[in-house]
Amino acid sequence: MRFPRFIDAVSRRSGLPPEQAATVARAVLQTMAERVSGGPADDLAGHLPDEVDGYLNRDTPGAAAGGSPTGPGEFLRRVGERAGVDDATARIGTGAVFATLREAVTVAEFREMVARLPRAGDGGVAPRPPSYDG
Repeated sequence: MRFPRFIDAVSRRSGLPPEQAATVARAVLQTMAERVSGGPADDLAGHLPDEVDGYLNRDTPGAAAGGSPTGPGEFLRRVGERAGVDDATARIGTGAVFATLREAVTVAEFREMVARLPRAGDGGVAPRPPSYDG
């Protein structure tokens, strides 16, 4: 999947304008890269669609300081901070990015990415991708 199609899908799923969807997508991918433990962001980038892996840059201005996010709330807070959006927009945009990634990579690749994300108190992965397929 090429980058413009990826962003169009995120925009459609989230209801965000394409420019904001791109900003949120970049924030989500960078926060995911930050979350990768024991391996470089390149490990994650190898599973992303063409051009999307270019958004995995830890040296982005405005990036949150400190180590990797420790939970779902912190993950969403960092996405919102990086993208300059409110909590609701960060949550909606993050769900749309995960739903689009689920479509763009193989099941095994998606499971590997999700396995590296923060866990909710109930053991579920959070932020949870939306339950719809469209």
